[in-house]
Amino acid sequence: MNSPSQTQHAHSSPLKLHPEVVAALREGRPVVALESTIITHGMPHPENLDTARAVEEEIRRAGAVPATIAVVDGVPRVGLDLGELALLASTNRETVVKVSRRDLPIAVARGLSGGTTVSATMVIAAAAGIRVFVTGGIGGVHRGATETFDISADLAELGRTNVAVICAGAKAILDLPLTLEYLETLGVPVIGYQTSEFPAFYTRSSGLLVDYRAETPNEIADIMRAKWDLGLDGGIVVANPVPASAELDPKTVEEAVQQALNHAAVEGVRGADLTPFLLSRLGAITGGASLQTNIALVRNNARLGAAVARAWCAR
Repeated sequence: MNSPSQTQHAHSSPLKLHPEVVAALREGRPVVALESTIITHGMPHPENLDTARAVEEEIRRAGAVPATIAVVDGVPRVGLDLGELALLASTNRETVVKVSRRDLPIAVARGLSGGTTVSATMVIAAAAGIRVFVTGGIGGVHRGATETFDISADLAELGRTNVAVICAGAKAILDLPLTLEYLETLGVPVIGYQTSEFPAFYTRSSGLLVDYRAETPNEIADIMRAKWDLGLDGGIVVANPVPASAELDPKTVEEAVQQALNHAAVEGVRGADLTPFLLSRLGAITGGASLQTNIALVRNNARLGAAVARAWCAR
């Protein structure tokens, strides 16, 4: 028989929800989850904080409540205040960890603070009852994965967790054809928002087709409802191309990616450190252009995410 303390722990929630998020969920108002590795590991300071605040504001203006997700002192948080955002944005990277699904129990048990990746954000969002999540780009199958087996945990999470992920495709540093093949194997629908092509993060097209095309947020919400009403667990990828005004030249992007990959190989960077390293090098190689495009696309995704969340709540 369990002791009182064991029983209490078994029934208590490890999550801490911001009061604004609690009220919105209770009242059936739209809520949009946001990841935090873009703050802690994805962008330099102060652009990371400026972008985090701008993305939340985009969601508010579009009629939804933002819920930035992170781990703070061992507590998974759903919704952060400005002071907490600023702390994550400015804290030394060595003291703020990158938290994937694998790392969540370690961060909680050891009282660590960290930015949550797509996979960890999906886990926490689903536990909080949030169905719509906005990010820049999902992780996927890394180039050379046939030798390294380097495949992001984001894909496995998409195969099992019931959250719709609004993104500008997968990050351009990845093997996009293999990423789409892997998503197909996992049974994850890839929906192009007003596009039939899978966007390539910094560029609007990749030459690869999405599974289905949706013209409106209502169509996306209908697909979400149908999938989960059928008992088909797992996420949905909503691929939203970067605005044309912010798109980079595909040739420039590919050349920059190859240079960044060469730098990573020389320096022996791999595993969880690889994506932040490559994104940082891309920023340097492109003279900051890739960072500006990243900011533009995540703000664009936030606007769509809020519209999808509104449509979902209206169902």
